[in-house]
Amino acid sequence: MSKTAMVRARLEPDLKDHAESVFRRLGLNATQAITVFYRQVELRDGLPFDVVVPTSTTKRTFEASEAGHDLVVCENADDMFQKLGI
Repeated sequence: MSKTAMVRARLEPDLKDHAESVFRRLGLNATQAITVFYRQVELRDGLPFDVVVPTSTTKRTFEASEAGHDLVVCENADDMFQKLGI
């Protein structure tokens, strides 16, 4: 089937750039990534991921992380497990 339908969307430039960087690492261009998303919506008859409203605790955690507060930086997976006591 010929590709004749068009999707247009306005995005924040930084979001677009970051997403397209991820697509490139996956070997996809934006059109291919959007097609994968649409196919998954079609196959699942819904969004291919959960959409939830964050709790107040989650919101506070996101805000703290974005501000650089209460972060634990790990050198690698072993360091992370050690810091977690696992």
